[in-house]
Amino acid sequence: MLRRDLLATMAGLGTATVLGTVPAPLAAEEAKIPTIAGPDPATKTPSFKAPPGSVDTHTHIFGPASTYPFSPTRPYTPPDASLEMFRALHAKIGVERAVIVNATVHGTDNRVVTDAIAQSNGNYKGVANINAAMSDADLAALGKAGICACRFAFLRRLGGVGDMKVFRTLVDRVAAIGWHVDIYLEAGTIQEFVPILKALPVTYVIDHMGTISAAKGIDDAEFKALLDLQAGDDRCWVKITGPERASAGAPFHDAVPFARKLIDNAPDRVIWGTDWPHPNVKIMPNDGDLVDLIPLYAPDAAVQRKLLVSNPERLFKFEPRS
Repeated sequence: MLRRDLLATMAGLGTATVLGTVPAPLAAEEAKIPTIAGPDPATKTPSFKAPPGSVDTHTHIFGPASTYPFSPTRPYTPPDASLEMFRALHAKIGVERAVIVNATVHGTDNRVVTDAIAQSNGNYKGVANINAAMSDADLAALGKAGICACRFAFLRRLGGVGDMKVFRTLVDRVAAIGWHVDIYLEAGTIQEFVPILKALPVTYVIDHMGTISAAKGIDDAEFKALLDLQAGDDRCWVKITGPERASAGAPFHDAVPFARKLIDNAPDRVIWGTDWPHPNVKIMPNDGDLVDLIPLYAPDAAVQRKLLVSNPERLFKFEPRS
């Protein structure tokens, strides 16, 4: 799909994610919103021991809806995945710090993220959803509350982004306050987005290894385009997340060569995360198993520490751990 066709399709969806607003749907329409599965509750204790100070850089908290209501224009309804569950997960897998990415289900209400950060003793940072209606004071308040970035999801199933001029204006605004931007791309669109990303005046992080498909092989043109972008633009970072999204099935070993190639390609600009509680996946992973993929991605302990500790410290401005 050509970029102009993709953007025209997304613009025609008329939904409000980050760049626009629409009237709330009727109750009957809200009732049609699909409900998704929750995470595997029986988290395994991984064999791999993450180094002290490790950061899970891509996680979500959903609700509880009684305290943090879901947006009426959300694309799906998740079960609650509370802060208490979030903490229990990280205790089980041996990860001390985290970055909470506000998901589309909460719209531009970022309290579920900022409230968790406030209770974390400096161990959490956040990625917000924003829109053009937010003032500079609004953004400054989010920054003071521990937000380091904002996210743009260029996915049709999540509503897309309709106005690229507004997107660029928002990027300019967050660049001015020292944030980076998180980019979630539709599968198969990396090549079309390369010129857009290269023109950004700010560090950008590509989610889920660029939404690659392991079935297409390591020589796929889209994956090669991602590698070229990563190697050629020092503002480009990649999240080593979502092997279950790329893979044909558990234990997701077919995604390992892609992760390893991205890490080898730019070891100082890669970060790792679980994507807990794994919204909208076809195959629900166990987070203990995901941790045990890390030494397959990065066998060298020094590279593991970059991936899990020093790189996220630098990007998200955590206090360094010795």
